[in-house]
Amino acid sequence: MKKWLPIAIFAMAGVTGFFISGFDIPLKGASFKGAPKTEAQLGEKLFFDKMLSADRSLSCASCHIPSHGFADTVAFSRGVGGRLGKRNTPSCANVADRPYLFYDGRAASLEDQVRFPIEDHNEMDLPIEEAVKRVGADKKYVAWFKKIYGAAPTAKTLQAAIAAFERTIETSKTPFDRYMADDEKAMSASAIRGRELFMSDRAKCFDCHFSPDFTGDEFRNIGLYDGVTFNDEGRYGITRDKNDLGKFKVPGLRNVAVTGPYMHNGMFRTLREVIEYYNDPYKVVKAPVNIDTALAKPLNLTEQEKTDLENFLLALTDDRFVNK
Repeated sequence: MKKWLPIAIFAMAGVTGFFISGFDIPLKGASFKGAPKTEAQLGEKLFFDKMLSADRSLSCASCHIPSHGFADTVAFSRGVGGRLGKRNTPSCANVADRPYLFYDGRAASLEDQVRFPIEDHNEMDLPIEEAVKRVGADKKYVAWFKKIYGAAPTAKTLQAAIAAFERTIETSKTPFDRYMADDEKAMSASAIRGRELFMSDRAKCFDCHFSPDFTGDEFRNIGLYDGVTFNDEGRYGITRDKNDLGKFKVPGLRNVAVTGPYMHNGMFRTLREVIEYYNDPYKVVKAPVNIDTALAKPLNLTEQEKTDLENFLLALTDDRFVNK
């Protein structure tokens, strides 16, 4: 276990296996047939059900695509009526332990998170009360809710079911995890060098991306706010604390290779573009406001170091997403 030092805190994380096989048949429904037997299975049915959008054209899985790490493939997802969302769709995998959800952290639990995309005008555009009525008008769902919750569906139990499903979407079958379990050949020499650079005081990636899911669940300003061209205020819009201006929640990095495009505004298509940005943010945003001190100076990475970092990030991809 010595390779885990100084990050032994998540060597024993006990990350669970993946609950569904839905990413093998993306957007075609739950991974089981028949009646759900558990709260999570009920939530899975709802996750793939388009009745939760105003015009019944979209499900949660329409934007949180299973084959892409439960993220989308475009900078901004299209909701009901083709309306564009305001931020890039984050992955809803590996979120069981997150204390805040969304880039601005406006939801403090998975249950609370569920209602936002359902009600958002640019997303599913359906009041949660109307969603409950629709589910309550379906005899199958009523029977399932009564079996699992002992009562007809409510907003609370609808949100609880989807949240229970989302808690099962945990992944840990990666080259990185095998390497940390003493399989010396699980990662390439380049990826191993990339891990060392990732954790180094020079690159400082580990300052923000730590824990089992490579996020400290903090809010950081990485320089993508200048108040003009880049004017999304981020966390400040929730707290109204000027110190939060331009800060966004640090995302986890598991399966990051399949969840692009990247950043809250989806401005980078590839991992290499992200690495190039962190190498020198000032080449992209000339006068960032409130940028984190960790990014005050260019990293001056060599081309080999950039490749090594990229290969390490690729090694965080769960086997079930490879070549999907």
